[in-house]
Amino acid sequence: MKYGSLVLEESEFLAIKKHLENNLSIEDYAHKNVLEILAQNMAMAMVLNTADIPFDIVTINSTIKVTGASGVHQTFKIVPPEQNDVKQHKISVISSLGASIIGRAVGDRISFGLPGEIMSLVIEKVNQPNTANKTTTKVQSTTKEKIH
Repeated sequence: MKYGSLVLEESEFLAIKKHLENNLSIEDYAHKNVLEILAQNMAMAMVLNTADIPFDIVTINSTIKVTGASGVHQTFKIVPPEQNDVKQHKISVISSLGASIIGRAVGDRISFGLPGEIMSLVIEKVNQPNTANKTTTKVQSTTKEKIH
């Protein structure tokens, strides 16, 4: 991980935490797996104010470009659960992919999926909302940004 741990924006951290607390009794294996990933990620996350989040961190409503092991590129947006729409490339933060990518940075490699169906992706580009169209790509991010 580029910053040594996941980096989450404070209000997003609280929203995800609330979702986890409200869904403790889910019986479905896939959803339990995602909730466990989110809980583990949140336990090791660095929580920052919005103004302190580096531009290359995946946040809710960020548009992300990833590259798979086969070299295939995909672009999608991480959204709150109620906005999930795979046909429009909107991936819920509480999906396997969303839970694995939230809080990560450009250049990070992620693995997601159920056992036996694990996929590996590299984050190539992040475009956060409300950042005046500033984007960070793997090519541009040759120096590490300091987090205060």
